[in-house]
Amino acid sequence: MNMTRAIAFSPLALAASLALLAFVSEHASAQSAGAPPVAAAEEELNLADPIRAGVRWLRTRQDPVTGAYGDLSTTALVLRAYATCPDRYRAVDGPFVRRGIEFLLSKQGEDGLFAESATATPQERTAQTRVVLVALVALGDPSSKAALGKALAAVGGEAAASRDPRIPADPTVKDLRRVAQTVLAGQTAPGRWERVPELSVLMTASNVITLAELDRLLKRASPAAAAPAPNLAALPSFAPIERDNALSALRRGAEFLAAAGPDGRFGAPGRPDSGLSSMVLAALQGVPTPRPEGLQRCIDSGLEWIASLQKPDGSIHDGKLANYNTSAAILALSRAKHARFAETLRKAQAFLVQLQLDDGEGYSEGDLYYGGIGYGSTERPDLSNLQMALEALAASGLEPNAPTYKKALKFLERCQNRSESSDVRIQDGDVLVRAGNDGGSAYAPGDSKAGFEELEGGVKVPRSYGSMTYALLKSLLHAGLAKDDPRVIAAVAWVQKHYTLDVNPGFPPSRDPTAPYQGLFYYFHTMAQALSLVELEELVDESGKPHAWRRELCGRIVSMQSKVDGSWTNANSPRWMEGNPLLGTAYALLTLDAALPR
Repeated sequence: MNMTRAIAFSPLALAASLALLAFVSEHASAQSAGAPPVAAAEEELNLADPIRAGVRWLRTRQDPVTGAYGDLSTTALVLRAYATCPDRYRAVDGPFVRRGIEFLLSKQGEDGLFAESATATPQERTAQTRVVLVALVALGDPSSKAALGKALAAVGGEAAASRDPRIPADPTVKDLRRVAQTVLAGQTAPGRWERVPELSVLMTASNVITLAELDRLLKRASPAAAAPAPNLAALPSFAPIERDNALSALRRGAEFLAAAGPDGRFGAPGRPDSGLSSMVLAALQGVPTPRPEGLQRCIDSGLEWIASLQKPDGSIHDGKLANYNTSAAILALSRAKHARFAETLRKAQAFLVQLQLDDGEGYSEGDLYYGGIGYGSTERPDLSNLQMALEALAASGLEPNAPTYKKALKFLERCQNRSESSDVRIQDGDVLVRAGNDGGSAYAPGDSKAGFEELEGGVKVPRSYGSMTYALLKSLLHAGLAKDDPRVIAAVAWVQKHYTLDVNPGFPPSRDPTAPYQGLFYYFHTMAQALSLVELEELVDESGKPHAWRRELCGRIVSMQSKVDGSWTNANSPRWMEGNPLLGTAYALLTLDAALPR
């Protein structure tokens, strides 16, 4: 959600105590002796991945009983890392933050000071309190306001304000890059600094904080170049078409894909991508059998390669985005209906089930993200990943009444703008973020890629938009809700009211003009899937006009097909890889397959 919460105290430039940070810095610098030369200024410096890897590893270090990450000062430093990293985690994000805060607060004495033990000296209590203050101010959690005020009064409103000694006082971009390279060179694994085992958590947290600050300073020193004015064009006109025309376009698109990857592997030259390949292979299987020999050979070869990528934990990927890629692989493999993939699918299904945020990771139904599944690159799940996981679980044969679906339903309710079933209420400083009542869906609980509606009294509601409302609708059905359930009815009402095949609806006109075109093929695909599942053959829009959506959607897709090579691309927005003709064509074929007129 990336929220910044205001604290009702004077701004403080707080940092960890000089002694603690200098100690960690000394060891980190020693590790990095002999670091490779600083890369040329033009070379891209990726700090996001090691920061996120560090956060992911730190999560595993939490004591499941106490919520601590070691002693008091180390726990405070870890929480500060969570709060200051680019994803800016807060207590609402889950027990990995919330329970850590609770541990800190449990160490506050009647005098307002924090201490690891009752035998701590006055000097130790003051030093530890200042380290805790750093974390509490950075987190800005409403539950700690009283404790924060009491601690500030106890130390006279002062704290050890210091900067990281590794970062020069007035750094140039070259300075920042040099420090970043030195910190990165000290890693023992992505996002870990473990050469001194007993200090591994402390050092990793410290280095995550440093990298986050370097990332912030580098972005401020090198602002992104202004994007060129978009050259938008209205989508071509279209007419509803019949099944045979749609199948003809589908076959032509399949020919384009098979020619691009005759061995069933797709991606950049020499670098096949498992997620993209899985999407393409699933799409190619929409071509009715018997298929041309070359096409079938492409599918068979690709599926064998995808299955060969399975890891011991059941995930299927080529080293990145295990959650998303495993779902995509399941969808491709399950369409083949080959007995030889049964065990592969069983293991992949088990992997997806254990990914869900639930009691096993300390989450309860009261947690905002309970029941969700995300990319795995951050600690926040989202509806886009959850809907794909639920579809994959259903395709892999997970029993309809499995607990996974019931848990997912709680997350889905929090994505839907329907206050009767959503309990989302997030205090963001003086602003309250809550669910609306239009029946549509946002991207995640309290968050929307389409922005927010600002209401009176400091209330914000995440905007519903097309692709996520269709994702919600199909997920509600996968989760076991009946078509006459009020949550399903509300979602259907939203998509009927906002029916269009020209844009992804729900984005305000004042925003980025390309926004309504972002994820357009994803929108078409989820529309076809959701409407097929809910078994609606006709939609009635806000003006009362009926639409035979299958014939219309197929007509829209065919109108966008390249007359040159039979591919598809999103010409108005390449975001989310829809400018890549391999993915664009895969989405188009999957849409045609799901929407074929009957």
